[in-house]
Amino acid sequence: MPRTRKLMLAAPMLAALMGAAAVSLAAAPPRVPQAEIPFADHGGVADWRADGDHTIYFEDNHHRWFRATLFAPCFDLPFVEAIGIDAGPTGSLDNFGAVIVKGRRYTFSAFVAVPGPPADKRARGKPHKPS
Repeated sequence: MPRTRKLMLAAPMLAALMGAAAVSLAAAPPRVPQAEIPFADHGGVADWRADGDHTIYFEDNHHRWFRATLFAPCFDLPFVEAIGIDAGPTGSLDNFGAVIVKGRRYTFSAFVAVPGPPADKRARGKPHKPS
């Protein structure tokens, strides 16, 4: 096959591949920045609150809140007064972090920034019905 004919056959295929690549890049979802609390192993966490047995809210020293979702339920979480924070070798609490509750390690399945702490469930009680 002559060289010019090979180029004539390859050019439309290359154009089609480039078009498909452009479509796949345009359809990619926007990347969400990684949430993290730096220096979590050196006082970077100011406060924490448990919300059930799967979720913990952390407040950093700049009053920003983060929600960590656990891979497995921690049935003692709603009742403990202290937890350990495993920030890993970087010292930052992020999606790869974990907490230690009563000697057991619970890894995070998600760690995201949130606008604030969870609402107090006791304050959202049933509305008062007048008699």
